[in-house]
Amino acid sequence: MEPQKHKVKSADRVLDIFELYAGDKDSYSLTEISRLLKTPPSSTYLLLQNMLERGYLQTDKTGKQFQLGHKLFTIRNKRLKGSNLSEEFQQVADQLFSELNETVNLSIRLGDKLLYIGEKSSTQFLRFTPNTGDMRPLHATASGKVLLAGMTVEELRAIYPEDALEKVTDKTISTFPELLTELDKVRDQGFGYNMGETVEGVQCVAAAVHDAEGKAVAAISVSIPVVRVTGEIWEKVHGRIKFASEQLSRNVYP
Repeated sequence: MEPQKHKVKSADRVLDIFELYAGDKDSYSLTEISRLLKTPPSSTYLLLQNMLERGYLQTDKTGKQFQLGHKLFTIRNKRLKGSNLSEEFQQVADQLFSELNETVNLSIRLGDKLLYIGEKSSTQFLRFTPNTGDMRPLHATASGKVLLAGMTVEELRAIYPEDALEKVTDKTISTFPELLTELDKVRDQGFGYNMGETVEGVQCVAAAVHDAEGKAVAAISVSIPVVRVTGEIWEKVHGRIKFASEQLSRNVYP
């Protein structure tokens, strides 16, 4: 006799919604979710609103496209505290810190945002330190550009359906064609740059952490106030960040 299966329909539907995001798309409308899961739009809407309120989903600027929310990544980040990625990042960040005493961050992509999941802060009085859990627009950050550079134009268009992009400072890339040009440079150079596009007076260099298939799954970056940037420092940061990203890729995703 088979053991009795205990199922809660609403819980199943929530899990079904999460599993949609295991595919190629990053966002879905209410109509799409209702159609794909063959559930009534009214009850689907209520589930989505509950998930939004709890932070497990978020919407785009239109409020009509649903994406995975910060709560999942907060939970994931706590789990990463004991993982190889977290352990390896701390070792790499400690080494970078000892050589540069500048802020080091580890980041991943969350929809059209960059989510900071690890940090080692400079002890200098003047510093820029994004905290773990903070989010920034991908196109306005060095790490975000590194993660976007591995995508096709079609995948990028799904993230940026309009040509106009959010401006954070006067130096932020503000159009989709400009972003494509910038990403070509990232692919050629192997680095992403933020030259005051998120915070005036702060420059940042980032490189990708690749998995075993060569996909950029995270990015490591160093942020420096422009008043401390010299040719010697800039060259040293490039060498160190390249080595650190390769070390993380090799040790975490052999």
